[in-house]
Amino acid sequence: MDDKDAKGNRSPSPAGAEGYQVLARKYRPETFAGLMGQEALVRTLTNAIESDRLAQAYILTGVRGIGKTTTARIIARALNCIGPDGAGGPTPEPCGVCENCRAISQDRHVDVIEMDAASRTGVDDVREIIEGVRYRPTSARFKIYIIDEVHMLSKNAFNALLKTLEEPPPHVKFIFATTEIRKVPVTVLSRCQRFDLRRLDLAGLAAHFKSVSEKEAADITEGALHLIARAADGSVRDGLSLLDQAISMATGDGNGTIEEALVRDMLGLADRSQSFMLLEAVLGGDAEVALTLLDKMYQDGADPSAVLNDLLEIVHLLTRAKLAPAVLDAPGVPEIERVRGRDLAGRLGMSALARAWQVLLKGVGEVDRAPSAIHAAEMIMVRLAYASTLPTPEEAIRSIGDAPQGASRAAPSQVSRPAPAASPPATGGGREKSAPVAKPAEPSRPKARGAGGDAKTVASGGAAAGAMRQSAPEPDYDYDRDDDPGFDPDDNPEPAQAARPAADAGGPVMLSTFDAVADLAAERKEAILHSELVGQVHLVSFEPGRIEFRPAPGAPDDLAGRLGRFLADVTGERWMVTVSNEPGAATIAHKRARARSEEKAQVAAHPLVRAVMETFPGAEITEVRHPGDDED
Repeated sequence: MDDKDAKGNRSPSPAGAEGYQVLARKYRPETFAGLMGQEALVRTLTNAIESDRLAQAYILTGVRGIGKTTTARIIARALNCIGPDGAGGPTPEPCGVCENCRAISQDRHVDVIEMDAASRTGVDDVREIIEGVRYRPTSARFKIYIIDEVHMLSKNAFNALLKTLEEPPPHVKFIFATTEIRKVPVTVLSRCQRFDLRRLDLAGLAAHFKSVSEKEAADITEGALHLIARAADGSVRDGLSLLDQAISMATGDGNGTIEEALVRDMLGLADRSQSFMLLEAVLGGDAEVALTLLDKMYQDGADPSAVLNDLLEIVHLLTRAKLAPAVLDAPGVPEIERVRGRDLAGRLGMSALARAWQVLLKGVGEVDRAPSAIHAAEMIMVRLAYASTLPTPEEAIRSIGDAPQGASRAAPSQVSRPAPAASPPATGGGREKSAPVAKPAEPSRPKARGAGGDAKTVASGGAAAGAMRQSAPEPDYDYDRDDDPGFDPDDNPEPAQAARPAADAGGPVMLSTFDAVADLAAERKEAILHSELVGQVHLVSFEPGRIEFRPAPGAPDDLAGRLGRFLADVTGERWMVTVSNEPGAATIAHKRARARSEEKAQVAAHPLVRAVMETFPGAEITEVRHPGDDED
């Protein structure tokens, strides 16, 4: 019989007594007390067993290596344990010495059937289970089916299992395990008690790995433990496998001590100080130094993808440090991250960190897809260094708004270049310091019809910049009757202000243009008439008291009559409104849309707007606004 510690973990076997077992199997928990970080699950199952409230099916979900299959076997032992004297019942603390406990722990119990759904996915495999549940267990109290990676079962297999899963015989229990709970049909989930196994934090993993290394008589530093725990990403099994590998490397080297450098070399990670230097150089716009550092790290064995992930971790740490400085004082934060992190967080602004995060996050996927990972990583460093020299959207808008008439245009200067590593940390502020940005010239802008004031550009993708203060006049062109644009007038801006009629209280209504007629319909809450005048009228001729137009296809037949009555009511004079077969001019909606398109094109040609669009790929100019557009 194997000796076990207080938590139910199997103690190391004497050397040479049996074949070598990897650490992930050697230190697999065998009782609920040995499960790490799963207090809610342990409490629920313990109370259920003690009060005899056992469900017919359980489903366990969580990341790989968190202990789903191990938990399923512990449940099987707890339900089938008969105690050292052979007279015990279900217990949350299985004895480990009875025949059932020993047979289950050694994966040889005939009544505990484990099935891998990844390799047995069909209906025939499920039919074997359905046939087997009819027979009582051979020697155990319950016949237990453990199905690993249950989400891999086919749709038909799930359907075949539903009835048996809902009403199994009292001597049958199902335990499912999966890493993809969303792929399990809700009809199956509704028949099971679900337990989500929590991902373990770095401190808990490091403490567990330290305990295991002490039992294995392995000398490992705190820095190496931290690296292994971080690489495990919440998985106990992954971490124990890495620890096993590190112990083998240290033993082979002959010194027996597991140093941080050894683990970094094993994982293909760069030295943390080099990662800080690389990030500082690239955010300072020094592409040459950044490429030199990256090449040295690559020659030393660092994986390009791991380098980018390391930079992402540092950027995330710096961002959190700016929002909550106490993060750097946490017990698990290494000294280099505490010192260099506090220095960089004080000198970098939030906008620079956010931009670095976006570029690096996209770059990780590019490195994984690129034919040459190092070449892709170098291009990402160049891109990030170039982006660091561009002004932020806030600075771009401010420079446009403050630019005087006739100022000389210049390229934007470098922004947020960190100081060298040896410089003292900044004392606060959080906003990056930038060199003055040259203010671009603003040519005089003739006012477009129906619009006054200056223009500003709104660009999607989080970028906004000022635009050239120039708008094209209303275009004049011949209209083709077979080329009706069909613009929706509801999508157009508010009617032009310059053409609004002078309708003072008690005064006469003066209408000098057809645009003024359409605006008057909008003012008098005639929404339908206004929509028809803007989008379905091709004006042939206009003079006060007389309108001639060609209706667009789909225009109502009584449009001319309704327009005449409307004008007579609001002006008190008789208007002659006639329908013509002449082509006429473009509709108001079409002319306004053309003017907007030309204005967007002029704005997009502005050098500063082009710089913003290049900085934020995928951004587009969605609207050009003028001061006073929102004033009403």
